[in-house]
This record gives sequence, structure tokens and C-alpha cells, in this order.
Amino acid sequence: MNQKPPLPVIHRLPVDLDRDNFMRTLLRELSGTLQDVVGLDEAAGFVSIVGQRMGERINQIYREKTGQDRFDARQVGEVLVDLKRRIEGDFYIISQDDEKIVLGNRVCPFGDKVRDRPALCMMTSNVFGVIASTNLGYAKVVIEQAIAHGDAGCRVVVYLKRTPESDATDGREYFGDDADLDESIDA
Repeated sequence: MNQKPPLPVIHRLPVDLDRDNFMRTLLRELSGTLQDVVGLDEAAGFVSIVGQRMGERINQIYREKTGQDRFDARQVGEVLVDLKRRIEGDFYIISQDDEKIVLGNRVCPFGDKVRDRPALCMMTSNVFGVIASTNLGYAKVVIEQAIAHGDAGCRVVVYLKRTPESDATDGREYFGDDADLDESIDA
């Protein structure tokens, strides 16, 4: 009579599962399901709604923590890099002037779960666009390279003003609430 080997102790198994890995896998599966069921454009639309809300919330957190009513262009660049650092991305500023911020990225916060899930890039676009436009009145975000598309890193341009260069570039535009800006400027 064959005896079955004893069962391993479940809680000692080397299973690569923790809350972060679980959440990233959940987002990967959710975005993949959306892309498969409704298509890439619609999936990106759903992710953009979530990204807009995340951008509003994150902007509010930074405003509360700094005691600022709004940020100037330099501070917006700092916030964009810092928020990605806090969620384990590796964004950095390549260049910045009055018209645009060019950012690079070596590590996606979604890790390897972002591969073949370009809809998740709408999260970055919306968070960056909402924060920049809320503070500066306008933003256009262009994701020129993305790890999700198989590039070695990401290259994201955040235009802060409408210019002939920004108008000639495909991207997603964001508009701030001018009433908020007027109140802030008058204060």
C-alpha cells in the first residue's frame, strides 16, 4: 500500500504573494480583461476616470501637506517625481522650462505587470495632467515611450502651455478650473 507523502506546511511554502504583488496582479488582470472585452481605447477610458480621481486626491494631499493653495511649474515637476517615487516608480526630470516638463522613467510602479497593458499608462497621463492643469491651468500629456509598450523606459512630456509644438503633438489635454486659479492669484 502506497502512502501519500505528508502535506507541506502551507504557511511555509515559498509563495511569491504579498499585498503589493496581489494588488498589481489584480490591476493587470482587470486592465487585461477590459482591453479584451471592450478594446484598448475604452479600457484606457475607464482607467483615465480612475486616474483623474487619483490625480485630484494626490494633488489635494500635497497641497495639504505643504500648506500651498497651488504649485508653480517647478513644484509641479517635483510633485510628479515624488509621487512616483513613493509608489516605487523611478521617474526623473530630463528637462524643464516654462513650456514643458520632460520626464524619464526607469521603473514602472506596476512592475512587470504593466507589460502589454498600455491602458494602465492612462493612470500616469491623468494623474500628471490633473495635477499640472489644476495648478497651472493647462496641461497636455504625451507618453512618447512606455515600458507597457516594450520600451526600455518611459518618456513623458507634460506641456504646460499651448504652443505650436504642443499643438503639433498627439496627446491628452487637461484644463484646470480657472476659478480656482483666479482665487489663488487674488489671495
